[in-house]
Amino acid sequence: MRLGAVLSALRPALPLLLGLSLGCSLSLLRASWSHGAAEERCLAPGPPALPARGAPAEAAEGRQVPGHEDFRPRIVPYYRDPNKPYKKVLRTRYIQTELGFHERLFVAVLTSKATLNTLAVAVNKTVAHHFPRLLYFTGLRSAKVPHGMVLVAHGDERPIWLMYETMNYIHQHFGSDYDWFYIMQDDTYAQAEQVKALVTHLSINQDVYLGRAEEFIGGDEQARYCHGGFGYLLSRSLLLKLHPHLDSCRNEILSVRPDEWLGRCIIDFLGISCVSQLQGQHYHTYELAKNTEPEKEEEEEFQAALAVHPVSDMTLMYRLHKQFSRIQLDRVYQEIQDLQMQIRNLTALTPAGEAGVTWPVGINAPFLPKSRFEVISWDYFTEQHLFSCPDGSPKCELSGASKADVSEIIESAVEQLNRLYQPLLRFSKRQLLNGYRRFDPTRGMEYTLDLLLEAATQKGHSRVLAKRVSLVRPLSKVEIIPMPYVTEATRVQLVLPLTVQDLDFVANFLDMFAMNTLDTHDNALLTLLFIYHPYDAQRVSQVDVFAGVKAMVGELEKRYAEVKIPWISVKTEVPSQVKLMDIVSKKHPVDTLFFLASVWTEINMEFLNRCRMNTISNWQVFFPVHFQEFNPALVYRGEQTASSNTDFLRDGHFDRHSFAEACFYNSDYMTARTKLAADILDRDEVLESMEVFDVFLHYSGLHLFRAVEPGLVQKYTLRSCNPRLSEELYHRCVLSNLEGLASRSHLAMALFEQEQANST
Repeated sequence: MRLGAVLSALRPALPLLLGLSLGCSLSLLRASWSHGAAEERCLAPGPPALPARGAPAEAAEGRQVPGHEDFRPRIVPYYRDPNKPYKKVLRTRYIQTELGFHERLFVAVLTSKATLNTLAVAVNKTVAHHFPRLLYFTGLRSAKVPHGMVLVAHGDERPIWLMYETMNYIHQHFGSDYDWFYIMQDDTYAQAEQVKALVTHLSINQDVYLGRAEEFIGGDEQARYCHGGFGYLLSRSLLLKLHPHLDSCRNEILSVRPDEWLGRCIIDFLGISCVSQLQGQHYHTYELAKNTEPEKEEEEEFQAALAVHPVSDMTLMYRLHKQFSRIQLDRVYQEIQDLQMQIRNLTALTPAGEAGVTWPVGINAPFLPKSRFEVISWDYFTEQHLFSCPDGSPKCELSGASKADVSEIIESAVEQLNRLYQPLLRFSKRQLLNGYRRFDPTRGMEYTLDLLLEAATQKGHSRVLAKRVSLVRPLSKVEIIPMPYVTEATRVQLVLPLTVQDLDFVANFLDMFAMNTLDTHDNALLTLLFIYHPYDAQRVSQVDVFAGVKAMVGELEKRYAEVKIPWISVKTEVPSQVKLMDIVSKKHPVDTLFFLASVWTEINMEFLNRCRMNTISNWQVFFPVHFQEFNPALVYRGEQTASSNTDFLRDGHFDRHSFAEACFYNSDYMTARTKLAADILDRDEVLESMEVFDVFLHYSGLHLFRAVEPGLVQKYTLRSCNPRLSEELYHRCVLSNLEGLASRSHLAMALFEQEQANST
């Protein structure tokens, strides 16, 4: 009975147990068979195994077959010779540099002294901003090179010599940096975006000679050269193979045209002929006839052309650019409409149905706040005034970029209404009744307009009506701005202004500086700026308020024998940032990279590297926004202590009111300061209302890069605001103190607890 009860209980699980046991047995048998077969293949002698069906015989023998490249990754074993001393490998900061990545496209334009200031300028204005690197090559240069063009002169106007020297120059300076080389003449109009799209679809591991194929006069019918007037594309591998033969081509090949000479050189020594299509990509060209009007060209061959030749003058070049831009714009608009239709059709099949389509179609849905603190507020405006002013005032005049933005939005709204209702109705603006706008970080700037319009019918009847419209200015594609190359080897000169109120924080600053820069041997120096009040300056021989700081500096110099920390003493009642930098600037070379710090800043190597990378001489200055920790008494209220890892969303905020930290070169500051001096003449009191940020903003043409910097973390402190500074600087200091107390949720909790305590 007991056995029967057990069997009856296990009967439902019996199939599962049998299946598991059978599966384990089969897997063990299969593993043993596979292991035995592998041993037999490795140990048994005999003829090699036959390749799989469809694979060439060479692949079975391990040889690489043309057209059957093996792209599988291979592990390269590391071997270090024990007889050689070990040397630490210098790792680059960028993966692209270490892996040897190449840039995509290099463009060379062949010009001459006669056409440099005409056709070459037209080429530069139409395509230069599309190509990442573009150089102009000429035999003889004119006295004045047009602005914004990089010119290489070879000193000889002979066409063959110019082509020979150009190919040598490209190989020597750019042969190892780019994958593709596009060569064109200054009488050629090229669609830059189409050329860039072409190279993205071609394989970089083949020898490519692509252009408009032409026959040699009296030569082999099978051989072709690329016509220089329509431009041609060379791959990096072809350029590397061609370079050793350029001298032989110059001595042995006779030709009048440089494109024929280059084509014959490539054919004779490399056996590669010019082609007009490759890997499914076509190089479309169009030859312009005399007295052609680009605006009337509607042929499909013209619209598909990558290059147009010959372009006789600058005006024709600009007309071609306008026409092709219009054609490209129409294509983009049509593509947008097609994509919007597809989105509507697909959204109708989703569970949400047609209600799931957001407006505008294809643009991200509006941001949905998770709490009342995340609600994006709307700014109210009229055609004359703005009611959300940057300085906090309730009303200010609409001017500058804001006025241009409002005018453009109103014009666009009326234009869209006319496009929607014509020819039945024609609208004209009478007045903007109400305007609202807000910036949604997920999709762009949103507008809501109440417009007073006059609507006119085809029969001449008119009526005034009010209509509300909504518009969106979406965020466009992110564009990488080309920047000059900088390195991390630059020495950073820290400048630390100190007042009597800062004495309690100097010890922590010096400890962090020693630990993060001196101990790590970072390329950074420190200069202290002692700011004496006139009363303290008179008593410096009896009582020096900065004696303790000087003793700390002496201890650091004893601990680090190779380090010297100089200091500069200044006597003033109003410590103007500009006046202090004037003193420091005169005592350092012009190529010095300054980091203007504050005593609450905790210096670390991570930020110093970003200071070096984000500050570019004669190009850009860097004003980081430091992270300010909140008052721990309000945030934690005795319940817990601050952790070592600061929670950026809870324990502090980025202080956008502070401009105390800055990275800039001394030469850039001196240039801007010279312009400021010429503007204010001898009115030195104006400097008391300015900071270094204002000097660069108003008196330099440099890029001002201001961004949040998580590497700059400052502990909470209630800073003393000098009432003798300008009203704006004092107001900024007060706002910084107030916003640095705690977040709104912490302040609300503190008020609630205080009210509860008072009520009881």
